[in-house]
Amino acid sequence: MKIRNFNKGILSSSIGSFWWGFFGTYYFQYITFIGVFEVVVHRSIWTSAILLITTTFLKKWHVFIKILTNKTNFFVLFITSILIFGNWTVWIYAVSSNKIIDASFGYFIFPILSVFFGNIFLNEKLNKKRIFSILLVLISSIYLLINLSSLPWVGFAVALMWSVYNLLRKKINVETDIGLLIESLFILPIALLFFYFIVQTNQNDFSLSDPSLMAIIFLTGPMTVIPLFLYIKGVELSGLGPSGMIFFITPTAQFLLGLFYYNEEFSLNKLISFIIIWIAVSIYLKDLYENI
Repeated sequence: MKIRNFNKGILSSSIGSFWWGFFGTYYFQYITFIGVFEVVVHRSIWTSAILLITTTFLKKWHVFIKILTNKTNFFVLFITSILIFGNWTVWIYAVSSNKIIDASFGYFIFPILSVFFGNIFLNEKLNKKRIFSILLVLISSIYLLINLSSLPWVGFAVALMWSVYNLLRKKINVETDIGLLIESLFILPIALLFFYFIVQTNQNDFSLSDPSLMAIIFLTGPMTVIPLFLYIKGVELSGLGPSGMIFFITPTAQFLLGLFYYNEEFSLNKLISFIIIWIAVSIYLKDLYENI
């Protein structure tokens, strides 16, 4: 049963990570013409709407009330809602201002922090092979950092917020979708306030006069909920460290998308870094399976 859950967790994290890196990057870059604030606002509103519908359809309101009436869960989910809102905002800013490379650097730092946090706070074990794989990732990340033209503050922000978010979610161990719903409801009043301001100042692109654009913007909901649900579920089933290492699928997918679709300049430094990282991921996962 343990190996089955672990495999489900790895598969779930893998699909979620690929979704973020490939479909997520393409989609959110495509709609950034409407502006950073409006993208984040609609991402918050339609994420809440979808989760309200699924919670009602699955008859999980009793789970919602049980989680919400627990003071620890309430406080932690309030903190994670701030973290995820910050993560969304920084990521959309990066996509809209051509700082995807800087944001991608955060996805290289994030797995190291996840493994570190998993070891320190969740007692996830590290042996020589796992430590060696982490060192390989660290070397690769430092190599990438040296070859970047400026300090990638966007990447550091994304990595730190996302690592702490996953750690806190793992600590409270609440149902994935209901936890996401509570987080989205904490964010919703702020999103609605911003939306009101955008409409009042005639800066909104979401309008009944353009139903096709409305449909595209509505997709911010499922494009957020699906990969987030899959990844958090993976963390719950396989652990913070393993899911963190799997998350390297995201920057790899972004690299391939940029190379073959957006025709970005081929970088030998990136290729070397990806090769080192995937050697490290292979070592780490192989050792995990040998010790389950």
